[in-house]
Amino acid sequence: MRIHLSITAPKNPLPFNHQHLLVGTIHKWLGWNEEHGKVSLFSFSRFEGGKVTKSGLLFENGISFFFSSHYPELIQKLISGVQTDRTMFNGLEVSEIVMQEDPDLSARELFFPGSPVFIKRKNGEKIDHILYNDPRAGSYLKETLLTKMEQAGLKDDTMEINFDTGYRKAGSKMVNYNGIHNRANWCSVIMKGKPETKLFAWNVGLGNSTGIGFGAIR
Repeated sequence: MRIHLSITAPKNPLPFNHQHLLVGTIHKWLGWNEEHGKVSLFSFSRFEGGKVTKSGLLFENGISFFFSSHYPELIQKLISGVQTDRTMFNGLEVSEIVMQEDPDLSARELFFPGSPVFIKRKNGEKIDHILYNDPRAGSYLKETLLTKMEQAGLKDDTMEINFDTGYRKAGSKMVNYNGIHNRANWCSVIMKGKPETKLFAWNVGLGNSTGIGFGAIR
């Protein structure tokens, strides 16, 4: 299940590195929940509608983003949190919430990023950030999704995921999350499998760190 949130236009540009502030706001709305400390079965997109300026991102016509979860009760928790306190950070405030029911994805195989897809793996004493054109990327995406599916009690032996390396906007982005720099992917994804598998991925996101704003797909 997915909700779309509209936010009043800020008077001043937002700082480029605001992702940690959005994460803090989302956890404020969710309050205590059983997802804390577990593999995240939710995802959310980056802010949409802005343009780049020298001093930050300017949103002249308001901001929108979406939040999705495999668990409808988590969506309801978030909605209740927003209704209790619509304020966010830097003077932002939610103006509207629109619910989107789960779509029929049986005929779909191509999905686009709603936030950069982050893949990381430990390599000795360091952490490798895996890019979309790395031959290992698809298997790592599959590995992480299978882990989340197992937590949710789902199984699909037919599932395959790969980055669409022919996507004309394919590239990587350096995302500064609270002082930590993460090289993530902006690339569409080709996913095959059962409709419920694709829907699960549509809701929980792909790759690592979906709980802090990476890997949302549309």
